[in-house]
Amino acid sequence: MQEPRYIVITPARNEAENIPHTIASMASQIRRPFIWVIVDDGSTDQTAAIIDAAAREYPWIIALHRPDRGFRRQGAGVVETFYDGYDRIRSETWDFLVKFDADLSFGADFFERCLAEFGRNPKLGIGGGLICQERNGQFECESPGDPAFHVRGATKIYRRACWEAIGGLLPAPGWDTVDELKANMLGWETCSFRDIPLRHHRHTGSADGTWKNYVKFGLANYIAGYHPLFMALKCAKRMVEPPYLVGGMGLTWGFIKGCLTGVPRVNDGEFIRYIHRQQMNRLLGRPSLWDRTTGQLRDV
Repeated sequence: MQEPRYIVITPARNEAENIPHTIASMASQIRRPFIWVIVDDGSTDQTAAIIDAAAREYPWIIALHRPDRGFRRQGAGVVETFYDGYDRIRSETWDFLVKFDADLSFGADFFERCLAEFGRNPKLGIGGGLICQERNGQFECESPGDPAFHVRGATKIYRRACWEAIGGLLPAPGWDTVDELKANMLGWETCSFRDIPLRHHRHTGSADGTWKNYVKFGLANYIAGYHPLFMALKCAKRMVEPPYLVGGMGLTWGFIKGCLTGVPRVNDGEFIRYIHRQQMNRLLGRPSLWDRTTGQLRDV
């Protein structure tokens, strides 16, 4: 039986310090990607030169370059960069599509193990590895509080049928929440593989700073259609968790900013009703997707 074919797309901006780790890890894979498209998003460091050198060394790597827009564009920027890579492989035959960050390192069996998880579960639509940080010589999960259904945007593997069902990625902050919630709504399962780790060489949000990062998360929650009551309680909870006050205030401002400035939300009434129902179920102590421990995301 023919092994499934997977294609990786990596947006990269000013990752000269980190992307050599990612290239070395990808080149060492037991099961390499059919194609790996690395898209330089107008980097001002040596990122472009590094990926060009990698493309010359490995015929399965394609290097693309975008002009420098002069600033980081949160959310929408990474999706636009991703789609530049996707346009390059639209006519290719593939079974799995991977959105992968440029600051990760991982074991030689990473993709072999991930694809084995998909092979064991035909309803698994989106999966990914466990993002870890090195702290005091130990590797620890970067976000231990993430619900079981959440797959970090740094390591998203999409089964083709699921990718086509959800209609791709939303070009806005919150894209990596909307995709998995929509997949859930449509009957797919999503989960991070807790026993398949990756090392994150740059802490999430470090490029923008703590305040801007939480504002981005609040805006993303607004765009994704979060229920205002659920969001208010989420913000209150973050107030008393590290970073104290800053996290909750940033989330609050991001959500309110989206409302005041009229930022477009997900234009899908069925999706909004689904997420509101799930969130109210959680607040009322009823079964909800947050209770899931297996990665299964069926409506309840």
